[in-house]
Amino acid sequence: MPRLIHTAQALVDDLIAVPALPLRGRNVVAAGHTLYAGGAVTVLVAAAYSGAEAVLAGSVGTGTCGDLIRQVLGDAGVSISSPPVAGLDTGVCLVLVEPTAERTFVTIQGAERHISVASLNTSSPKPGDFVAISGYTLQGPSATPLLAWLMTLPKGVEVVLDPGEAFAEIDDATQATALALTTIWTSNAFEASALTGDAAMMTSPAKVASWLRSGATVIVRDGPAGCAVYQGGVTTNVPGFPQIPLDTNGAGDTHTGVMLAELLAGTDLVTAARRANAAGALKVIRRGLDAMPSRAEIDAFLANA
Repeated sequence: MPRLIHTAQALVDDLIAVPALPLRGRNVVAAGHTLYAGGAVTVLVAAAYSGAEAVLAGSVGTGTCGDLIRQVLGDAGVSISSPPVAGLDTGVCLVLVEPTAERTFVTIQGAERHISVASLNTSSPKPGDFVAISGYTLQGPSATPLLAWLMTLPKGVEVVLDPGEAFAEIDDATQATALALTTIWTSNAFEASALTGDAAMMTSPAKVASWLRSGATVIVRDGPAGCAVYQGGVTTNVPGFPQIPLDTNGAGDTHTGVMLAELLAGTDLVTAARRANAAGALKVIRRGLDAMPSRAEIDAFLANA
């Protein structure tokens, strides 16, 4: 079975529950905080829980945070192909979570930024594999080795771009190179609008596709509304499953991981999207990134939907 290879940053998320964001220069007392393995880890674990063989090609540090990344991925059956980065720990993302489940982020970078063509190539991609990339890796010093490595991929490897908010800030040449390599785009509606100027879930996918390689697949999410999928010139609405959220952190990555696992398994695009919508709905009613829905839980949710 083809694999999901992720090149993006594996970070540790420090989720801090706050009653509200403080005014500039003021203080707020947190209700508590919890450390979770996040970033690319969420996508990989979600995919593994849905039956995919998953590999992290991105770099992991040596230290407490790096150890947490290794433990979580190992427990999920996800392998790390790249060697540990000596003398530098994995970075931390501070996530301020308000009672509405709205999130605000502060990222402290670390070993996850230290990638090279050689470290990425330890994943040994083969035709049929999905190689996932992030707009955040296309920023700064990690962009050059990532793009150079992508140029060496064997024919038949699918490149999956999750642009994130960072993609809109990348220079035009890097954007154009990444888009020309992309065969699967997955983003939320806001990220799609940053590229196309269209924030509508149903009309933006076709516009995104016009920027990508011929025949590309596009998935655009819009929270509880579900997602729209574009393939072969047709855009299909796949309704979501609205919930009262407890924690929206990681919901988009969960959606992406399940979607990619299903596509790797040969599931048709619309069915894969419906399962991903269910996974996202389950994720937002659970706190923390370690509350990933299993394939059986997604089956049970859909049976009662």
